Amino acid sequence: MADKHKGSCLCGAVTITVTGAPAMMGYCHCDSCRSYSGGPVNTFTLWKPESVTVTKGADVLGRFQKTEKTVRRYCTNCGGHVMAEHPLMGLTDVFAGVIPTLAFKPAVHVNYAEAVLRMMDGLPKFKDFPKQAGGSGETMAD
Repeated sequence: MADKHKGSCLCGAVTITVTGAPAMMGYCHCDSCRSYSGGPVNTFTLWKPESVTVTKGADVLGRFQKTEKTVRRYCTNCGGHVMAEHPLMGLTDVFAGVIPTLAFKPAVHVNYAEAVLRMMDGLPKFKDFPKQAGGSGETMAD
């Protein structure tokens, strides 16, 4: 039986279920993620789109698209951030804080060239993205 985890926005109007295991978990340091999350770093869990199901509140799931790379989804009732679709990568990011029962095990930092909070954790720190995700694959020191 596949792992299932449930999550929701802040008010509970939007609920989701993720099934299986994420493709990757980590930290994003880009300006867009920082601005959207309101924090110095964003925690992500990337899933195949078919592993993410909106189980309630699809009618109040808002959408904001700044670039062709990311469609951010949020609850129009409470403003709670739920997920971000990455159509060019074919993955959906369900923000780690939205899935409280998923053990967050980060493996990577992306967009570390834009970091405002340095993290000395020994994980690989990509200047932008790994090559398989369309980036340069260039890493940086802590």
